[in-house]
Amino acid sequence: MAKKKKKADQEEQAITTAVALDERDQRTLERIQSLADHVIQAAKARKDPYIDIPARTLSNVYFNKKKRFIEMGKAKNRRHLFNLAQAKSYMQTMLVASGCKRLIEQGKTTSIRGLFYLLKHTIEGTKEETFATQEECDPIIEDVEVTLNALREELHVYATNRGAMVGEITIVDSGDEIDCTRMGSGGYAIPSIVEPNVIQFVKCDAKFVLHVEKDTVWRRFNEDKFWKKHKCILTHGMGQPPRGVRRLLHRLHYELGLPVYCLLDNDPWGYYIYSVIKQGSINLAYESQRMAIPEARFLGLRSFDFERCGLSESVTIALTEADRKRAKQIMEYPWFKHKKAWQDEIKKLLDNGFKLEVEALISKDISYVTEVYAPQRLRDGDWLD
Repeated sequence: MAKKKKKADQEEQAITTAVALDERDQRTLERIQSLADHVIQAAKARKDPYIDIPARTLSNVYFNKKKRFIEMGKAKNRRHLFNLAQAKSYMQTMLVASGCKRLIEQGKTTSIRGLFYLLKHTIEGTKEETFATQEECDPIIEDVEVTLNALREELHVYATNRGAMVGEITIVDSGDEIDCTRMGSGGYAIPSIVEPNVIQFVKCDAKFVLHVEKDTVWRRFNEDKFWKKHKCILTHGMGQPPRGVRRLLHRLHYELGLPVYCLLDNDPWGYYIYSVIKQGSINLAYESQRMAIPEARFLGLRSFDFERCGLSESVTIALTEADRKRAKQIMEYPWFKHKKAWQDEIKKLLDNGFKLEVEALISKDISYVTEVYAPQRLRDGDWLD
């Protein structure tokens, strides 16, 4: 029995050491190892092991005026092993870190759901499960991210793909060269992990990036070959863009110097999506430096467009009380509060009493948004910042 175990250990070691680690993976592994070292040091000193996890709360988030994006403060929550109320979450945190270490060493990636099943088991000698549900596992993954100051993707964990790209750029994705001008009606599906070790930019003839909110609008731009006529890259994120899309936009802007324009609905949700792309999100404040694009510009749809574009009342959608409340909250965001153009924009929304989807422009003509609206706004520099 001992010989079999020894052989199994040797085989596992052979698997983990066969993969050559790049600098980023090595750095992440060192951070994970430091967590383990702290447990060993505490045990040797006969002290209670603990982990200090930066607090992911609204009170620990602030707007950095110099950098122009949301950052996390210095407040931390201490999680102890020998505290009955914290013991389980402490062990779950170490378990997730261990699972990520295993993925990195083997050169493998898995989904958030996959990591949940990789780590889920009944603790020996008990009836206690490591994780009862996916919802119990997800915040622990975020705890590990923020504690290690590592993107989820750097831990080799990914989310479901949501979003697409088409246009004047050629990339290499996991060794395969992809010309994004030849991706048909569906475009290139933007993966969750878009880091330089996975995706490299080979050639780019684009002058800017146009990010649209929804797949339906993106398909109109793609079908009309807007990207070809205006030498650009088109992206969408199926509404609130997932981390992979935001990270790719960040890379396109900072590595290739491409301006990013956002064509979003005229409602509080559209304003919020723009805010997240531009300043980062409160929930993921610890990742703003690798995702936020302070120079991103809001191309539309605007509250004043109802009159300017001559739209009919039949395409309007009445604001709900929840919409009004959200709009007033957004007006108070530090990055909007002192900008007159944004204050006028949101006040006009509230005065109108209705919201507009980008699709409302179809009432003018099926290609009005691609042939008139967007080109004219870009040509006139008519956007909000």
